[in-house]
Amino acid sequence: MRKNWKVLLALLAIFSLIAAACGDDDDESSSTEEATEEPAEEEAAAEEEAADEELAEEEDSEEEMAEEEIAEEEAAEEEMAEEEAADGSGALISLEEECGTFDGLQAPEGFTANLVTDIGKVDDGTFNQFAYEGLEGAIECFGIDNSSFIETVSEADYAANIATSLESDPNVIVTVGFLITDDTAAAATDNADVDFIGIDQFLVEYPANMVGVLFNEHEGGYIAGSLAASLSESGVVGVVGGREDVPPVVKFVNGYSAGAKSINPDIRVLEIYNESFTDPAKGASDAAQFIGEGADVIFGAGGPTGSGGIKAAAEAGAWAIGVDQDEYFTTFSGGTAPGSDRLASSAIKRVDLAVFRNIAASIQGELAGGIYGLTAENLGITYAPFHDAAVPDEAAATVEATRAGLADGSIDTGVCGIDGLFLGEGSACD
Repeated sequence: MRKNWKVLLALLAIFSLIAAACGDDDDESSSTEEATEEPAEEEAAAEEEAADEELAEEEDSEEEMAEEEIAEEEAAEEEMAEEEAADGSGALISLEEECGTFDGLQAPEGFTANLVTDIGKVDDGTFNQFAYEGLEGAIECFGIDNSSFIETVSEADYAANIATSLESDPNVIVTVGFLITDDTAAAATDNADVDFIGIDQFLVEYPANMVGVLFNEHEGGYIAGSLAASLSESGVVGVVGGREDVPPVVKFVNGYSAGAKSINPDIRVLEIYNESFTDPAKGASDAAQFIGEGADVIFGAGGPTGSGGIKAAAEAGAWAIGVDQDEYFTTFSGGTAPGSDRLASSAIKRVDLAVFRNIAASIQGELAGGIYGLTAENLGITYAPFHDAAVPDEAAATVEATRAGLADGSIDTGVCGIDGLFLGEGSACD
């Protein structure tokens, strides 16, 4: 019996050892599983963190790309602005572009538009030609059926020329120049069914069917003066003007002086007025005299007389600045005439744009008596591209900043826009 108990105890001991061994196996298995799970969780967390970092990098990259695109666009805009300033084209709009703003407007059948010039011709390179180009642009854009022009030879012919133009029963007549103002007003009063567009014509009171187109020539002169002073090395510049009894001429001359002195307060500005707008030889003589006195920039502000001055100046190696329209294409024959590379620019008054817009108003039945003003703000006053002239970048930037300042009102010329006299010196604006 004792022997059997011993056997039984031995078996229990064996079972206990086996059970303990199994328990150890379970503990080891559990430890192994726990050890396996911990690296898996750490790996998943690492992968999630890596994904978050990758997403953040992508977002940063997208933001950087967007910033780069904005920077590139801004750089392109700045470059375009610099290019426009470099060639003087920042504020020029073509008649073709202007036509596109009228949404296909067409003149009624039989519509007639006529033109009577100031003393001169429709190809004289002055505002007569510019007015004619505005008429031609309107004919093409609006499909005008009938048109004619009369070139004035003498002041005594103004009234007769308007009367002759009226014989064709026109819907609208354009008359050019300050000196034809009274005759235009009289014709408008006597012909209430005809619209009249008077270039450079000021009246205290206009007939209901007459528009007086006035320009801020003092702004154009100011632009020319700032360019002249920026180009001058001698500190002396000159201006060859037309008749002193014509306010637009006075505005150009005094604006030029003010613009030059805004750049160089010590600059010397030589000025002369002439009795005729059609004496290029006299203008050339004036320019030669100024150059002899040290002037190295000449501005012509007197029709063909002024054009004679800038042509002579350019041929002599001085800088020249034209007026009214881009004289590179007129006085300097599109760059083929001697001295073309010395024509720095031209102070432009958009007579063509004024004629074009007001003929459109006549077609629409919207032309109303009063003043139609063109300024630097509405693109009526600007400057021409530099073309062949090697205008320094600094001078180009200065003239564009001047134009922009006049356009946004931050620059004032100090010249009266009515009679051209300096403010505070008995002008009509005082």
